[in-house]
Amino acid sequence: MEIKTDLCTGCRQCIIVCPVQAIKLVDNKAFINKELCVECAVCYRDAECPVKAIRSRRLNWPRLIRSPFSNVIATHKITGIPGRGTEEMKTNDVTHRYGIGEIGVFIELGRPGIGTYLRNIELFTIELVKVGVKFEPKNPVTAILIDEEGHIKDEIKNEKVLSAAIEFKIPENKLNGILEVIKDLDKKIDTVFSVGIVTRIRESGDIPIIDIITQEGFNVRPNAKINIGLGKS
Repeated sequence: MEIKTDLCTGCRQCIIVCPVQAIKLVDNKAFINKELCVECAVCYRDAECPVKAIRSRRLNWPRLIRSPFSNVIATHKITGIPGRGTEEMKTNDVTHRYGIGEIGVFIELGRPGIGTYLRNIELFTIELVKVGVKFEPKNPVTAILIDEEGHIKDEIKNEKVLSAAIEFKIPENKLNGILEVIKDLDKKIDTVFSVGIVTRIRESGDIPIIDIITQEGFNVRPNAKINIGLGKS
């Protein structure tokens, strides 16, 4: 994004809406810190600049990678879908993507206010590959991996995005090992991250993996994503 200083009146509207505090007032003119900016376009869409001083610039590689991971209306060209992860994670009742005895894992790095550099993604993917993880093929993070060891291109490692999500499926008996990897990486990463676990509820109403997660020292906040079955035969 770009702010035309000859038009800017210093009203601060763009500063208020920026989710990563990348915009400051310098000599009563709004200025975008290019290093902090994640190209989410929130200022362009939502600041309601009274003089239309906010412009959208054509992005070049590697900065171009920031937009699909940050702009909620941008589509990942490789996967063909918008958003941080795949579409089916929240529609399991229709797709049956995760069966009994299987667990879906969703690790989201970065959040509004913080963001993340893509190098943090690689910290996770390399270690997860070592314990046998196979990443979801249509996930945007999977699309930027360049080898089976979980590396990403050097040229994009220092690109900052609003958030990015790693997704994979494992048998229930591998959950403890995955949680150990996550706890170890928590000491090395320089951003916030959250872990989502997708599992089927037993007919009895029990959710066995909650005990496993709690024993590993994680706080569990159960919630449901229920699809009533419309839209797919």
